[in-house]
Amino acid sequence: MASGILGQVGISTASTNHTVYTVPASTLAVTNINIVNRSAADATVRLAVSASDTPGNAEYIEYEASLSAQGVLERTGIVIDASKNVVAYASTIDVSVAVYGIEESV
Repeated sequence: MASGILGQVGISTASTNHTVYTVPASTLAVTNINIVNRSAADATVRLAVSASDTPGNAEYIEYEASLSAQGVLERTGIVIDASKNVVAYASTIDVSVAVYGIEESV
C-alpha cells in the first residue's frame, strides 16, 4: 500500500471543485491534508471528503474558510473509506492542496 504523498493539486481553475485524491477500492487511508495559499491576497477555500467529485452539504469538513495570504490550513488524522474522494475548491488559482498519509487494505 502507498504511503507518503497520496495526492497533490495546484488549483488550476478558480471556483471549481478539484479531486485531489481518491482512496483505492478495498482500502482505507489515514491522511493529513494541507492547503497553502501562495498568493499575496486572502483566499476562500472548501474541503470535503465525498463519495463523488461534487460534494453534498454534509460532506464538507471546511466551507468558505478564509485562508490568509501565504497562509496554511492543515487538517490531520482524517480517516477515509474506500473509494471516497478528497475534494478541494478555492477562490483563486494560487492555492495548492496536498494529501499525505498511509493506505491500508481492509
